[in-house]
Amino acid sequence: MTQSSTQTIPHVADKPRHVAIIMDGNGRWATARLLPRTAGHIRGVQAVRRAVEYCAKNDIPYLTLFAFSSENWRRPAEEVGLLMKLFVKALQKESVKLHKHNMRLKVVGDLSAFDPKLQELIKEAENLTANNTGLTVTVAANYGGRWDIMQAIQRMLSANPELATQSIQESDFSPYLCMSDIPEPDLFIRTGGERRISNFMIWQLAYTELYFTDKYWPDFSSADFDDAVSWYAQRERRFGRTSAQLQEV
Repeated sequence: MTQSSTQTIPHVADKPRHVAIIMDGNGRWATARLLPRTAGHIRGVQAVRRAVEYCAKNDIPYLTLFAFSSENWRRPAEEVGLLMKLFVKALQKESVKLHKHNMRLKVVGDLSAFDPKLQELIKEAENLTANNTGLTVTVAANYGGRWDIMQAIQRMLSANPELATQSIQESDFSPYLCMSDIPEPDLFIRTGGERRISNFMIWQLAYTELYFTDKYWPDFSSADFDDAVSWYAQRERRFGRTSAQLQEV
């Protein structure tokens, strides 16, 4: 289990160890080109490949992608259906590529809502790549930050019922979060022009640097990723300390 950034000061470097991305703007990218929204999601898969390749090439060991939120079920049924088909296709094709390049795939979220076939494909992809030691790609699907906190509380109390009458510490709670085995994100990127985290990793983003760009996800290139990482390198990550204290380190 990794340590919380509110409890310990993590190692700080110019390059992030963990990048988390909200891949926003697929539908608007398509609409601007007079295409159906579904075309934007198809094109967005190419941007996912670019992001994975970028992290592998630049020695960024953890990449988390917000693929489908718990609120996305509210979208038109046709669009949701296509997203599910894309997910199936990607798992069948991309997991083999990830395995070939020694990358690990994790899928987090309330997977019980998915079709049994999709659930089985997720398990197969995770098992195939489980022992790989390169880049860890985490896909958040039917995921919400509040859901993550609530399920963690329920699992914690189920495993440790005595905590219901005791003072609960972060160290009691954190191991039950979906991504407790990887470092908290150093850099959060949201494409598409919105300036919010939209219920994504709300516990884990407590001290993350937040980078927003107007670029739609299908257009997000390696050069754009470079810009985000360069911006991150200029940030002063204090974790409660003063600038003067940082200069003394």
